[in-house]
Amino acid sequence: MRLKQLLLCCAMLVADFSYAGTNIMVGKACSADGSTFCTYSVDSYYQYGELSYYPAAENPKYAKRKIYGWETKKYQGVISESPITYAVLGNMNEYQVCITESTFGGREELVDTTGVLDYGNLIYITLQRSKTAEEAIRVMTDLVAEYGYRSKGETFSIADPNNVWILEMIGKGPDVKGAVWVARRVPDDCVCAHANHSRITTFPLNDRANCRFSKDVISFAREKGYFKGRNAEFSFSDAYDPLSFSAHRFCDAKVWSAFRKIADDMDQYYDYIQGKSNKPLPLWVKPKAKLTINQLKNLMRDHFEGTPLAMTNDPGAEPFGFPNRFAPRVWTVDSVYYFNETPTAGPQNAFSFVAQMRSWLPNMVGGVLWYGVDDATFNVYCPIYCGVTEVPECFRKDNGSMLKFSWNSAYWVFNWVSNMAYNRYGAMSKDILRVQSEVEKNFEDNLDVIEEAAKSLYRKSPEYAANFLTEYSVNKARATVERWQLLGQFLLVKYTDGVVKKERNGRFIDNGEGVPELILQPGYSDWFYRQIVKETGDRYRLPDEFQGKQLK
Repeated sequence: MRLKQLLLCCAMLVADFSYAGTNIMVGKACSADGSTFCTYSVDSYYQYGELSYYPAAENPKYAKRKIYGWETKKYQGVISESPITYAVLGNMNEYQVCITESTFGGREELVDTTGVLDYGNLIYITLQRSKTAEEAIRVMTDLVAEYGYRSKGETFSIADPNNVWILEMIGKGPDVKGAVWVARRVPDDCVCAHANHSRITTFPLNDRANCRFSKDVISFAREKGYFKGRNAEFSFSDAYDPLSFSAHRFCDAKVWSAFRKIADDMDQYYDYIQGKSNKPLPLWVKPKAKLTINQLKNLMRDHFEGTPLAMTNDPGAEPFGFPNRFAPRVWTVDSVYYFNETPTAGPQNAFSFVAQMRSWLPNMVGGVLWYGVDDATFNVYCPIYCGVTEVPECFRKDNGSMLKFSWNSAYWVFNWVSNMAYNRYGAMSKDILRVQSEVEKNFEDNLDVIEEAAKSLYRKSPEYAANFLTEYSVNKARATVERWQLLGQFLLVKYTDGVVKKERNGRFIDNGEGVPELILQPGYSDWFYRQIVKETGDRYRLPDEFQGKQLK
């Protein structure tokens, strides 16, 4: 297949993903404080950045639940309700179980449009029914066996305070109930990641403590003609999600970049990222040093810095050093197809988070969603404890929408600031990142005090602790949005009309009468000016008598 045709196929494939995501999972022995971590980025221009909450409930015997499509909102069927359901905040429940995902699609012929449960419903129903990661795997696989699996191929991250698992699942085709799947436990001293391509290749067939799979995962692949060979050679990824250009360059490139920042010897896989080799990335790596919450946040803010894939050193970044490219991902010039790189952070982010789970704390204190909306480059990860009883107003789904701006919506306030910065990236990003660092550092510096107070209240009454953590989380989220509103106003004043007003420590310098003391005119980059001269010749050249002189 010619490159142009291949790229077109890739574009069609990637465009079909309503949601893309990047997940990084960290075992408790390779985090700085013994936490397990699970990160998640939802990439979609259709998705509003919101945070859901499902309270715990006791349900009547024989109760049923109607299921509506996670994306389509159309009725899909009914399932039996659980007698007891647990409270769920976003993608984490009250027992510090966290489930996230990335869609790999896989073989189109295996999509079952008659199944009741799609990936989104499967995640949130499972969170309402599981106290551990292993229990979540059992619930998920039992549910799809009973009610059918409606989605394309999916990779799930499943974590609790002690264990981290990666589960991959794909349906069996139209009108065939159930799914084939495999799950592997991530070693405690390792980091695993996935980003819209199946990551599990071969797996141990006799290690139930660390690997589980559907009984027909191999036989079904044989039956469909996806695999021939010995069982020990079977690769889930090769059988159900064969490699493509998009898998190499758009998906696993993000995994490679994250691994490269934390582990040694990852440059050997650069040929794989370019599609020149099919030697796969390792499913997980041992980091060079134990990871902190800050490092996890920064991995979600990755733009391929320090790699040949970084887009800051080509004309597309000009005139102000923008590290991303706006959609579409694939574009044409003179009927030739080209593509943009796909970093983890960028305008495509609807929301993202770093989930932190800690075994030595009460669940309501130990589980924290460090939650942020819009482009992770410029967001703030606010601590929202899994023990809260309500969602901060700025993150609620009824506060604004994709088509309705609201100053009380974190999604819209952060979009306002980041979209200003896209047009003056080199200068504005410094101001934004400085404030971002100040706000997040303040959260982290005060965390020990907050959690000691929460533990003390918990010993008296879990309800007292829940109320305290709710008030803290709500207030910090509100204060963050208010700080970002002020930041946006500051940026607008400082950079209006392409010039820069002088300021010191966030205060503008004036002449004592409200008039700017000095206004700078930075202009454009040297490269950009040279391109203008290259294209226009002497059109804008000053006459010789004015060369070297400052015109008024």
